[in-house]
This record gives sequence, C-alpha cells and structure tokens, in this order.
Amino acid sequence: MENCIFCKIAAKKIPSTTVYEDEDLLAFKDINPAAPVHLLVIPKKHFATLQDAAGEPALLGKMLALAPRLAAEFGCAVDYESDGTPTAGFKTLINSGPDGGQEVYHLHVHVIGGAHPWRGQR
Repeated sequence: MENCIFCKIAAKKIPSTTVYEDEDLLAFKDINPAAPVHLLVIPKKHFATLQDAAGEPALLGKMLALAPRLAAEFGCAVDYESDGTPTAGFKTLINSGPDGGQEVYHLHVHVIGGAHPWRGQR
C-alpha cells in the first residue's frame, strides 16, 4: 500500500527500532508507548484489518506465537510463584476498524507489558 506507514516501515523506507524480523513478520517498538514495554508485530504483507487476514491462519498464528517470546525477551512474561500463583504478564491487543479503535490500517498486534501498563488500553 502506497501510503501505509507500516508498509513503509516493513520496506525500510521509514526507520524503526526493530526487535524481531523474519520473512513474514516485523516487530518494533511503538513510538508512542502506553507502557514500559509496547511492541508492535506486523505482517510484511499488507492486510488492512484482522478481518482481511482471516484467510491466513498460519500467519495469524505466527503473529500470536511471537508475542510471548517477545514478552519474555523484554522481561514481562508470565511467571509463577512457588505455589503456582501467576505473576507479571503482558497484554496482546488487536484493534480492528474505526469502532475497534484502529488508527493505522495495517494489521498489527500490540504487545504491552510492565507494571500497570494499561494506559488507555482496557
């Protein structure tokens, strides 16, 4: 997409702080973070919304599987106390369409973590 900022980031036409890249996906730090850890995972192929990517279950699974890996790398993975009580953690979020709060029309997964990271993200 010619005017898509995330397509331009994926094509390296706009710089980003890349934290992961493979042939299908790119993950980078959000420039307006809502929490201490705020990463975006995007497919390199343009899909405007989650609905538009519904026919790509392997790609969607790959995006979601990357989220806990990145959370662990950035210190906000779910951990467990000796009694099995969960601690820490992260949030994944996909906004779809205007009523879903989507601002950039290129499918992306937010990975949000850190102490009380939910500014505007409930």
